[in-house]
Amino acid sequence: MRLVRKRGEAGIGTLIVFIAMVLVAAVAASVLINTSGFLQQKASSTGRETTQEVASGIKVTQVIGYAPVSGGTYGPISKLAIYVSPNAGSAGIDMTKVRVVLSDGTLEAVLKYDSALYYKGQVTDVFTQDGIPWPSSKTSFGIVVVQDADNSLKQNTPTLNKGDIAIITVTVGTDANDGVFGEGIKPSTKITGQVVPEFGAPGVIEFTTPSTYTQSVIELQ
Repeated sequence: MRLVRKRGEAGIGTLIVFIAMVLVAAVAASVLINTSGFLQQKASSTGRETTQEVASGIKVTQVIGYAPVSGGTYGPISKLAIYVSPNAGSAGIDMTKVRVVLSDGTLEAVLKYDSALYYKGQVTDVFTQDGIPWPSSKTSFGIVVVQDADNSLKQNTPTLNKGDIAIITVTVGTDANDGVFGEGIKPSTKITGQVVPEFGAPGVIEFTTPSTYTQSVIELQ
């Protein structure tokens, strides 16, 4: 009888240990499943953000300068038209968050979008056409819409996306010396800068003006 009783006690103890092991394994499995699920979601989110950061961006396709003529003599460049479009595969770029940085080696200016400096319509001459507003501030740039099939480049919420082309307008010089570079950009001057979106790769601006100006409209980059 005692042997039977001892065997029963041993069996119950083994059962208790087994149940405890099952419970511990279940808890551990639950923790692992929850952790792996969290890490999977985190990795997916990080992957999307990284892809957006790498693929998105803005590119500068062309920079045109305008040198006004007076008495047969061309003065310093007073206006810049910076043509921009999104990189291939880029997400939409909020132009209200874009900053334009320009430097002549001595002065550096940071410009932001002013919704009062917006134009959408047929463009024949961006520099002299009536109706196109140009900045009068050293800290602002305007937008001229060249191509916008889906009407995403609205005045107050301009978004540059696939297929869009816009001109960033900048006043770099005036007779009153209150342009971004005072009276303007003189010959043989190196200008560097960037068009910096909220996220993604910035567009690069880099050119050196000709040694002499022989026409009003000058292709710089």
